Amino acid sequence: MKFKNIRYIFLSYCLIATFSSCSKQEKTEDGVIKVNEKGIPVMQPLQEALPELSAAFIKEKKYAVSMFFEKTWSEKNDNVSFLVAKNGQIIYENYMGFANKRTDEQITKDTPLHIASVSKVLTATATLMLIDAHKIKLDQKVNTIIKNFPYPDVTVQTLLNHRSGMKNYAYFTYENNNWDKKVTLTNEDIIKVMVDKEIPLESKSDTRFSYCNTNYAVLALIIEKVTGMKFPEAMKEMIFTPLGMTNTYVCDFKKDHENIVPSYKGNNVEIGTDYLDGVYGDKNIYSTPRDLLKFDTARFAPFFLNPELLKKVYKGYSYESKGQKNYGLGIRMVEFEEGEPFFFHNGWWHGNTSSFINLRKEKVTIITLSNKYTKKTYQSKKLASLFGDYPFKLNETDE
Repeated sequence: MKFKNIRYIFLSYCLIATFSSCSKQEKTEDGVIKVNEKGIPVMQPLQEALPELSAAFIKEKKYAVSMFFEKTWSEKNDNVSFLVAKNGQIIYENYMGFANKRTDEQITKDTPLHIASVSKVLTATATLMLIDAHKIKLDQKVNTIIKNFPYPDVTVQTLLNHRSGMKNYAYFTYENNNWDKKVTLTNEDIIKVMVDKEIPLESKSDTRFSYCNTNYAVLALIIEKVTGMKFPEAMKEMIFTPLGMTNTYVCDFKKDHENIVPSYKGNNVEIGTDYLDGVYGDKNIYSTPRDLLKFDTARFAPFFLNPELLKKVYKGYSYESKGQKNYGLGIRMVEFEEGEPFFFHNGWWHGNTSSFINLRKEKVTIITLSNKYTKKTYQSKKLASLFGDYPFKLNETDE
């Protein structure tokens, strides 16, 4: 009888502690972190369902959102993937336009589009998970992880909040023949150019905010160093697979560049790739609104990160300049005199535009993706006023 009880407890523990046969729980002083057999943290879906929305609420909000969508995305040649959800429940979604004009392939709910700088939210999340699992530290110097890293005062935190002072790799590789534009640049190449060409910092580390893609290209390298996996595989193992994000991947340029959904200029001319398209972390994640909803809903879980670290994610770090705009750890924010901050991240890359909006208090997710250049993508912030006290006018014309 005693043996049966022990066996039952053991089996129960295994069922609770695993997503698959290769997962386990590792206890830390901060709580319980899900790790795989390599000791790498894996993201967990929200285990308890959020309150179910009433039919009346869904009907009211769906009508308002659909009216906004039809007004904003009214042109027949628009390309867009769009979703609005609350408590993880989809209120409205719409998909229209071409994934590929050459093949007449249409955009559907399962079409992965380039999410551009919204990739930074996912890269930051993987980094934060490694911090939470005590694999690295928030204040750790980058040169203790990447041995030939040339800037001694840059930390993991200053990469996450864009206060490292580094220059944008798109500029310093283009200037002075620092890189052969016929050769696809990689994340490792960025470090090599920094060292070989003695690229100086743009400003002293942690003295001012300067949004810079180089920060997140370096974070991708840190994730590789710590996990022992290439960034595409690490993201798949840590986030995409455990959350069931089946239509999400990091573009490995050498393997994937012929199969990715192309992007277009406003006049429908296809935009080709260039030497910068091999860099990931700052960009190069392809996903769908439904998959990003799974990701965002999982970040509402009470066990996502330890509470103290989570507070640091949604805290502003740059107050040297007056204004409402600020940046946390992998998330943009607008801080008003009263009410809740507005958390979001936009993106643009080679005609692909993206908007990721996370209303934390209201547990609302708004995702807009397009593979044809347009500023309409960024108008989705107006929908925040439907769910909370945010000073955006739904019917106001953008400047």
